[in-house]
Amino acid sequence: MTQAEHPKGGGPQRFAVADLSQKKPTRFVIEPSAEARTALAQELGISGVKKLRFEGKLTPRGKRDWILEGHLGATVVQPCVVTLDPVTTRLEEPVHRHFSADYAAPEEEEVELSEDDSTEPLSEVIDAGIVMAEALALALPLYPRADGATMENQVFTEPGKAPMRDEDARPFAGLSALRDSLKKGEN
Repeated sequence: MTQAEHPKGGGPQRFAVADLSQKKPTRFVIEPSAEARTALAQELGISGVKKLRFEGKLTPRGKRDWILEGHLGATVVQPCVVTLDPVTTRLEEPVHRHFSADYAAPEEEEVELSEDDSTEPLSEVIDAGIVMAEALALALPLYPRADGATMENQVFTEPGKAPMRDEDARPFAGLSALRDSLKKGEN
């Protein structure tokens, strides 16, 4: 098994380490089908993935390690955090992973993480499709906003009920106004 189709489609995404060339990089391009992009969007909890391309290479490092260097390009659609209107975002991200044969997972309950979070354990297969999905998930905007959407103009309530405003949540604001009016009455 040199290369296998990933269940999400889009071309060779899984590479058997034993079959990779030790002398030159193995290049790849992954462009998932519309169905695969829809499944990925559902997995990520977003509205859609309009375009997705992940290209790169697997290069041997030393006798047993591998480096994956690539570029992720994607156009995603997410709901605006304010209005829930669709927000389309273009993403361009470099991707780097080091697959280490000597990787040892920490055994302690509490572990201090290093700044290098790109090292992963090397298994028999390197799945570039999984790396692509992880890179996309990490690149997504946390709080997508539609143009001009601001929270200060939004009021949310059930139909037929008066909305609660910031002033309603400040119980002492009314007391300070009462105090001020009492002081004016004393003068």
